[in-house]
Amino acid sequence: MNRQEWLEARKSGIGASDAASIIGLNPWKTNVRLWEEKTGFVESEDISDKPVVKYGNDAEPLLRELFKLDFPQYSVKYDKFKMFHNEEYPFIFATLDGELVEKDTGRKGILEIKTTEIMNSSQWGKWKDGIPQNYYCQCLWQLLATGFDFVVLRAQIKSNRHQGDDKMKIETKHYWIEKKDVQSDMDYMEECGVKFWNENVLKKVKPNLILPSI
Repeated sequence: MNRQEWLEARKSGIGASDAASIIGLNPWKTNVRLWEEKTGFVESEDISDKPVVKYGNDAEPLLRELFKLDFPQYSVKYDKFKMFHNEEYPFIFATLDGELVEKDTGRKGILEIKTTEIMNSSQWGKWKDGIPQNYYCQCLWQLLATGFDFVVLRAQIKSNRHQGDDKMKIETKHYWIEKKDVQSDMDYMEECGVKFWNENVLKKVKPNLILPSI
């Protein structure tokens, strides 16, 4: 595919970056907004020119190459517009930042790359002990789409963690998700995704707004 074909193909399903919206865990897009986009009532916002998005896109190939150096136990393949579809539910799709193969075992995995800038302590808390919920949902959706065995999320986190200190700090964190450990969460995402697609999108029935818990 080229970019235009890829963008058109995205309209026929739900990609991993939007999966969290289905269950109300995407801080930038509600389930109702996602429904409006997938039913054609509104156009998806083009965010490709936003500085944080441009930075992430420019940094991704460099971080992928660093991952290859840091973790030679994996072979890494990348195809910018390759789409994986769930065999039973083709509307569940994902485009990966990298396909991994564990050289010793042959197990297949997913490389997900994130760049983020922490502006306050509450944001840092979301990364300190785990993966932010919306990115966790994204990883689960990728596992559903591919059927692969695991995910490695590589996050480059910029922060200014000390008040009055104007020096930028950059930390790289890695998170491993094994499919066998998150199967129940994957089942829940699949159940919610199938219901959203079949009952709301295909039938054009607006879902009830899901507000994030406080």
